[in-house]
Amino acid sequence: MPARLRPADPAAVADALSRDGEERTDVDRRLLAKHFLALLAQRAPGASVEVRVPPFSAVQAVPGVRHTRGTPPAVVETDADTWIAVATGALTWADAVGSGRVRASGERTDLTPYLPLGSPA
Repeated sequence: MPARLRPADPAAVADALSRDGEERTDVDRRLLAKHFLALLAQRAPGASVEVRVPPFSAVQAVPGVRHTRGTPPAVVETDADTWIAVATGALTWADAVGSGRVRASGERTDLTPYLPLGSPA
């Protein structure tokens, strides 16, 4: 089961968001990916969808049937930069999925109702 995450310190998030694109380090990406995954889990409590941002972390979120063992029936997977972009509203969910930057399979994987999770500093 994915780890329970907590949102990061707002100052650390603002600092990491202040660096864009190639200036953002892996430490920034890890902090922001985990932060926005934690916010998603708070905004959409549940365990019907596993949202993965490898290699940094994953959470189970979205109300519905609880998943407990094996391969989850609903999975969302993306890279950290894409997750940060959709979480901040810099990229829409539909555009991310349509372009293949987000892979989403199973019921309840449309995260549009929960996004954006925050805004760029």
